[in-house]
Amino acid sequence: MKRLLVLGAGTAGTMTANKLRRELPLREWQITVVDRDDDHIYQPGLLFLPFGKYRTGQLTRSRRRYLRRGICFLTGEIDRVDADAKTVRLADGRVLAYDYLIVATGTSPRPDETPGMLGSQWRESIFDFYTPEGSAALAEALPRFTGGRFVVHIVDQPIKCPVAPLEFAFLAEAWFRAHGMRDRVELVYVTPLPGAFTKPIASARLGGMLDERKIAVEADFLVERIDPDNKVLISYDEREIPFDLLVTVPLNKGADYVARSGLGDELNYIPVDRHTFQSTAHPDIFVLGDANDLPISKAGSVAHFSAEVFAANFREYAEGRPMTGSFDGHANCFVDSGDGKGLLIDFNYDTEPLPGTYPLQVFGPLSLLRETSRNHWGKLAFRWIYWHLLLPGRRLPVPTRMSMRGKHQPDKEN
Repeated sequence: MKRLLVLGAGTAGTMTANKLRRELPLREWQITVVDRDDDHIYQPGLLFLPFGKYRTGQLTRSRRRYLRRGICFLTGEIDRVDADAKTVRLADGRVLAYDYLIVATGTSPRPDETPGMLGSQWRESIFDFYTPEGSAALAEALPRFTGGRFVVHIVDQPIKCPVAPLEFAFLAEAWFRAHGMRDRVELVYVTPLPGAFTKPIASARLGGMLDERKIAVEADFLVERIDPDNKVLISYDEREIPFDLLVTVPLNKGADYVARSGLGDELNYIPVDRHTFQSTAHPDIFVLGDANDLPISKAGSVAHFSAEVFAANFREYAEGRPMTGSFDGHANCFVDSGDGKGLLIDFNYDTEPLPGTYPLQVFGPLSLLRETSRNHWGKLAFRWIYWHLLLPGRRLPVPTRMSMRGKHQPDKEN
């Protein structure tokens, strides 16, 4: 029996294990998935929880339930990987041997990395929304907020779901308007980037949307510390941004066992070939989802398109043949902008987000870089797609590789 070990039963790990279970003959392969608990969280839903659109219980399901029959699921904290011995040691002393290893343990927010963030105001006037606990705490705090300076802040890139802070700013602005208090709230968006997004066309469009909503932007702001007593963000160049309520996205890092195992960079992301996800240091280790160092968004769509390419590649590799599939960095993301509208971006390593239609030319039905109600409903419908199609490893009727069909350069618009 060949032993395939998957670390992480989140989006990337679950999809990949399920796809490989269908690709690989069960009589020849033992597939084992390890995670620290049995709680699979629908992370896109955390964005909506503070605004009362979901309850915490609607976002969590059993990891085991979504793994296909024939896959062994174990719970336990990962202590370290010994890549030379091809073993993984768990914190309780169990040692798991493998022939092939897939690392899909993602990335997570680390508020302890920013001095002052976890001080006296943590979840009093300083909140996060990338965790169930933080999002639930913010849901309780928002109704108590009577006005003042409301700051949405990103510590540094990369972060998972990089458009989520923008979405939060848009949704908060709409929420304040709906509750008749927009005139009592000064909204500020603070980013380490030079603009609203990493690519110029999308950054201009998203920046224009911030301007339309009178959300001020503080760009190129690299926070050095937070003064919780005086409620001030302080940058390395000594700029100061005061706040009454701060919604922050802490520094994101990969899992700590990656550092203990000597596998990753300074942020615990594992270097891989950007087309095959194969570790640059250990050929029998592949890294999917948010755990690798690919120069692309850490988003669920990347995990989805990656898994499509990887499943076919892995079978070729295990059979001693060259891997013929090549991931092009394809990613797409819905950006919910409030008031029942949203926009969609679609891009890859070489092509920035462009306006147009997706996935079909003219007919769409979704619009790129343009606010529509269809995009909003597409984002809400994704929760059903996630549980029933994506996680089980079923194919979706969208191209794995990015297509230029329906896209056009803005200067060609009339």
